[in-house]
Amino acid sequence: MTRLLAIDTATEACSAALWLQGEVLCRYQVAPRGHTELILPMVAELLAEGGLSLGQLDGLAFGRGPGSFTGVRITLGIAQGLAFGAELPLFGVSNLQALAQGTHRVTGCERVLTAIDARMGEIYVGGFRLHQGVMVKEGEEQVVAPADYLAGPAQSWEQGAGSGFVTYPELAGRVGRRCESVPFPEARDMLPRALQALQAGEGVSAAEARPVYLRDKVTWQKLPGR
Repeated sequence: MTRLLAIDTATEACSAALWLQGEVLCRYQVAPRGHTELILPMVAELLAEGGLSLGQLDGLAFGRGPGSFTGVRITLGIAQGLAFGAELPLFGVSNLQALAQGTHRVTGCERVLTAIDARMGEIYVGGFRLHQGVMVKEGEEQVVAPADYLAGPAQSWEQGAGSGFVTYPELAGRVGRRCESVPFPEARDMLPRALQALQAGEGVSAAEARPVYLRDKVTWQKLPGR
């Protein structure tokens, strides 16, 4: 029996999910603050509900970003702490990919454009298509000003999802329609990609796990005197 835990705090939403051989147990709460206080009780509740200990898991998936710097660091730190003691492999899953997976789960659409509000007048954006039940990216994920993205190569997507579409409604011109019921990524939508990675033996140790900020290089370039 495959047992996989997923956690995420990279955006305004805080969530955890547990895969038990096809059955999914999950917790989800939109709370712009307090992720640190929320996520561990969510994990404890799910493990208790599933009748498991951490050591009985086969792995742990986490939202690797992009998202808020603080939120991504919280997710990674908690994932590393949980995985280290139980010697679990870690599987980092893109938050943009999780948004696309959730949109497919809700709408059935197979080509999805996801956008997360990155603040500072920018968005984290990525396009995805369905392949063997998992949303895979088309092109690279990027951090970009909405106007610059719209000025780029024209692409048409079935569906759009994410907070970027709320902050910048002009992005709707690139999608057939917007999925308002999936504003943030959820841990349960990280499970399909994480299960695929588990089967392929792609897990890393707690010490090897890394976040993906997308903006880190851009931020350093903008600092005066650097």
